[in-house]
Amino acid sequence: MTEDYTPPKVWTPNKENGGKFASINRPTAGKTHDKELSVGKHPLQLYSLATPNGQKVTIMLEELLEAGHTGAEYDAWLIDIGEGDQFSSGFVDVNPNSKIPALMDHSVTPAQRVFESGSILLYLAEKFGAFLPKDSAARTETLNWLFWQMGAGPYLGGGFGHFYAYAPVKIEYAIDRFTMEVKRQLDLLDQRLADNRFIAGEEYTIADMAIFPWYGRLITGGAYGDAATFLDAASYKNLHRWQQEIAARPAVQRGQMVNATSGDPSKQLRERHDASDFQTRTQDKLEA
Repeated sequence: MTEDYTPPKVWTPNKENGGKFASINRPTAGKTHDKELSVGKHPLQLYSLATPNGQKVTIMLEELLEAGHTGAEYDAWLIDIGEGDQFSSGFVDVNPNSKIPALMDHSVTPAQRVFESGSILLYLAEKFGAFLPKDSAARTETLNWLFWQMGAGPYLGGGFGHFYAYAPVKIEYAIDRFTMEVKRQLDLLDQRLADNRFIAGEEYTIADMAIFPWYGRLITGGAYGDAATFLDAASYKNLHRWQQEIAARPAVQRGQMVNATSGDPSKQLRERHDASDFQTRTQDKLEA
């Protein structure tokens, strides 16, 4: 890799330029191996990992259960993206884009696949009539922010996160370009939360569930090394107030544990098949 780069007429992949994720990045779609997905006892089967996108869905499912929607009971199966589980034939059948999370709903016939985290949140909100306002204006505002996150999140993770924390070399132009946009996003959220308790207004919705795992994690130092300091995240006071309120919710705390494979072993529930698993099957207990 050099500072002066002239693109070739036809691009071909260079594994040496892939950085941390070179082993799983490739320019083609589809399966790499045959392996069926496991299916548990509940109608909802989730195949995921506790990345920000994965946490959106486990938070939603735990919030539904907390609210008394017993039909939201689910099995959560771990998809190890570092090992390429997302390229198995079974996973590709559920999500042809090979990205977590992916959901199968076996309560309908034929079983319904749902992929893309925002689509899953909307599907579950409509299925259970929860966390999405029925009033047209409030519903639209919620979806405005949900789709804002879906568009903004890749810029934050794939752009800023990659060049600041993961790229094999530090490129000032790339870091400056993506930092400028991330700072704008944080300022936008901070301004929005100056006059609203939650993202879409006074009601807690799927918009909060979509935004919290990305931006709540970033401003509290949970993403990309020392990025919170680099971004002066402490200056976004309204965003911190919102983050603290969301983080205190029991369902959010449980949702962040599901399919987690790093951090405090007592906060890792690598697979979730029953509500009791949070007390009996966290990684610290399994290792003991």
